[in-house]
Amino acid sequence: MSSMKTALPMSLLALAFSVGGAAARELRPEEINTASIASIGTEKLAPGDPDPAIVRLQVLLDRAGSSPGVIDGLSGENVDKAVAGFEAMNNLPVDGRLDPEVASRLEGNAPIVESYVVSAEDAAGLVDKIPEDYGEKAKMQSLGYTSVAEKLSERFHMGIDLVHALNPASQFAPGDTVWVVNPGPPREGKVKRIEADRKTGQVLAYATDGSLLAVYPATIGSEDNPAPSGKHKVKGVARMPVYRYDPKRNFKQGKNNKVLTIPKGPNGPVGTVWIDLTEPTYGIHGTPEPKLIDKVGSHGCVRLTNWDAEELAGMVKPGVMVDFVKGSPAAPR
Repeated sequence: MSSMKTALPMSLLALAFSVGGAAARELRPEEINTASIASIGTEKLAPGDPDPAIVRLQVLLDRAGSSPGVIDGLSGENVDKAVAGFEAMNNLPVDGRLDPEVASRLEGNAPIVESYVVSAEDAAGLVDKIPEDYGEKAKMQSLGYTSVAEKLSERFHMGIDLVHALNPASQFAPGDTVWVVNPGPPREGKVKRIEADRKTGQVLAYATDGSLLAVYPATIGSEDNPAPSGKHKVKGVARMPVYRYDPKRNFKQGKNNKVLTIPKGPNGPVGTVWIDLTEPTYGIHGTPEPKLIDKVGSHGCVRLTNWDAEELAGMVKPGVMVDFVKGSPAAPR
């Protein structure tokens, strides 16, 4: 596999987006299942507490093919961009605002939160911790999840804080019944063209008939390490890829001066999937830190949540065009 680029060192990410303070308040499933997305912005919540109506909105957007990234119950740019993506997908005026027309088209009767029984498989393959240093990462057998809660959070597209807010007393042991959101099955179809919009931080996947098939929030390069420009093509897809760290070709992490092979795993530098591009060393890939999508820059590549990258990878084949643009129809105006 060609050398890949990856995210900023975890130490910098932790400094930029540390999560402190008290844990989020407990959420009951019925609060989310009976919430009205029309009520968003009308209730007063403590800072950092998930809003049941926003959880509902995020799940409905995810089911509709316009990903909000991490489902966490918190308002923000990724939610607004997902609303804008839904508007573009449905030929509505694009402004990223949840107006009555958008709300009525999104709403449905299927429960948002459902029960799930933790299996023995869910508790398998865990690791104690993920070191920050790439040299230490290279010594590990795999870069798996560090807890059952983390594994479930990614399977159901949730923020880890929301998992704990719904299950404050759970030990997440095999046999335990827990509450999770249901984001629906992955999108299906054939992607003919991808747009990576550097201005809005979005990846847009178009079907063969020109319709917008899926929209994802994305980290697309950074000021120091910009993404490529122009048109490129998908070269191939690698699932659960190992990562080849080359400080001379890519970037320098810590005090590591030698080429390293970092093992596969969802907490690896490029997550669970690598969509290789014809531009050498560049790709579309997952991430070990889904909550930081479009909040911290990448080393030039296009970074999605693991689940969004997996979904997109299932709809592309070699030869699909990837166009790096500035300003797209799904961008809020």
